[in-house]
Amino acid sequence: MSQEMVPPTAVGTTENKVTLEQWRALLAVIDAGGYAKAAELLNKSQSAVSYAISQLETALGVKVFQLQGRKAVASPAGELLYRRAKQLLEQAERLEKSAGCLSVHVEPLVKIAADIIIPPARVLQCLAIFAKDFPDTRVEVFESVLSGTEDALLQRQVDLAIGGRVPMGFMGEKLVTVVMRGVSSADHPLQLLGRPINDEDMRQHRQIIVRDSGQYRRRTEGWQEADQRWTVSHIKTSLDAIRLGLGYAWLPDAYTHEDIEAGILKYLPVEIGSVREVTTYLTFADRDFAGPATRRLAEILKEHLPTMCGYSG
Repeated sequence: MSQEMVPPTAVGTTENKVTLEQWRALLAVIDAGGYAKAAELLNKSQSAVSYAISQLETALGVKVFQLQGRKAVASPAGELLYRRAKQLLEQAERLEKSAGCLSVHVEPLVKIAADIIIPPARVLQCLAIFAKDFPDTRVEVFESVLSGTEDALLQRQVDLAIGGRVPMGFMGEKLVTVVMRGVSSADHPLQLLGRPINDEDMRQHRQIIVRDSGQYRRRTEGWQEADQRWTVSHIKTSLDAIRLGLGYAWLPDAYTHEDIEAGILKYLPVEIGSVREVTTYLTFADRDFAGPATRRLAEILKEHLPTMCGYSG
């Protein structure tokens, strides 16, 4: 066929076969386990949901559900499309939110996740500086531990995050290297052995561990081999337990140095591994669409936290 005979509509056509609403219907039916519950979730009639799925199947030429008895379950193709559609809808939602930010000169709200390995008081000092520049911007702080910080970024719950790891797909800037040391009360049995202690010595005494705040609690850090362990949700609780002689732990110097200087706590005389270093990073959820308030807060954190948390004993 010569070029003159090609219909104009056939050149450069990129029209999508499936709408976002049809993808939402697919996700809702699979998540809810049926058309009726999906209709409730979407606030639509069951027939409207059924029609959306039918149109999707027709457009793609695949069956997304198959019958098992009287119940419709996702086919292998449906399961694959479900995963891809979930990513597509998340991206579309982020794009809409980001585009909305372009029409706002200053964000009314900035959200930040901060791993408590950085003392919250230090973050608040930075926020006090920030408040002078943006007094009308509200701030929400999510105190997190380990993978909880990553979850906050991945789920787009925050604009900024301070944590020990940068999730795949994000770019983080090095912020502070936190020094952590094994500590116990001055009269703890491990301090009274009169010699360097080893793993076997520590296994015989209680270790205090701070719980991962992530949705799946998928991360642990450091040595956690004691036969007896207590798990708490905040470093300050761990510190209180250690002051009472209830166990030992590895804690950031910023939390313990005053007690060390006062003689209330002592560093564990560990043969190997008495000191650990954790690099923390500052990560934007979406740097390109970050507003002036978010960017200013990031500048303040980068400028002041390294000095505030620079104690190394």
